[in-house]
Amino acid sequence: MPAALQRTIPTRRSAPTTASDGLVDRFGRRAIDLRVSLTERCNLRCTYCMPAEGLPFAPNDALMNAAEIERLVRLGATHLGVRKVRFTGGEPMLRADIVDIIARCAAIPDGPELSVTTNAIGLASRAARLRAAGLRRVNVSLDTVDPDAFARITRRPFLDRVLEGLAAAHAAGLGVKVNAVLLRGENDLLAVPLLRWCLERGYELRFIEQMPLDPGHAWDRTEMITAAEIRELLSETFVVTPRDEDRDGAPAERYDVVDRVSGEALGTVGIIASVTESFCADCTRTRLTADGHVRSCLFSDAETDVLGPMRAGASDDEVVAIWQRAMWEKPRDHGVDSTGFIHPVRGMSAIGG
Repeated sequence: MPAALQRTIPTRRSAPTTASDGLVDRFGRRAIDLRVSLTERCNLRCTYCMPAEGLPFAPNDALMNAAEIERLVRLGATHLGVRKVRFTGGEPMLRADIVDIIARCAAIPDGPELSVTTNAIGLASRAARLRAAGLRRVNVSLDTVDPDAFARITRRPFLDRVLEGLAAAHAAGLGVKVNAVLLRGENDLLAVPLLRWCLERGYELRFIEQMPLDPGHAWDRTEMITAAEIRELLSETFVVTPRDEDRDGAPAERYDVVDRVSGEALGTVGIIASVTESFCADCTRTRLTADGHVRSCLFSDAETDVLGPMRAGASDDEVVAIWQRAMWEKPRDHGVDSTGFIHPVRGMSAIGG
């Protein structure tokens, strides 16, 4: 059983009273990794994320603008101990001002490391500018490199554009990680070719268990491909050995990958077992939705509006206090694998990954 499940989460006795207390919760965890959603919109319609006809999206004036995003990232970094920021969506490349957002946040003195989660459509034309603006890494969502399977899963024939974006990011000097969700009977048997493809190009692949964040609530625990099954699939071709390293709050457990026939060391692969091997005890994340709400947990419906008070004139100290109170109420764990789990109302595209 993963160490995160074995460890007892201690209970903190008192709520934070000053900014220097940081983003702590009742169980002693400290959030230093901020996920900021830039938009709810996306140019794909992945079957596990969004219906074919799309979703109703918040109007643009309800979303955080570049200055508001910069302010919150600055407060997180300078007041609350945030050290990493990942911009998400929806699809963040749909923000026309994404280069400006990155540049603003990169200019924060002693600021956080900046990365983006993207489907890479639209990345090819921006990768060099994003790198120059201060971006350091991209996490690209790519479930398969088989064109037919890609079109079925995403409902769009855009694989070539994704691959162009990946290549451009690599050429620009950005770190590249690839995130893949395996779907039973769809791309599960394509896991090995995808891993080989990533290893050959120097991309770090991470398989992610499908999570109950689809707006149609069609997620079925019994149909989900588990981390154990992923390891079994890979082990038919590779020897995958857990790395002896401190995950330091990272969601992925990393494995060394060796070719089973030749014995050649090929690289590493990560597996994010969000459901079956929970790492809630070591969670270091805090989230801002595109419409400016703090979410302490990806799987909880609890949200705290911070954009409204900001637009009403709240001071930096007041915004910090709102954020701290929201994180203090973070639940002990997500409870996804329990019988009493309630599916979040907002889907992944509305929350931000």
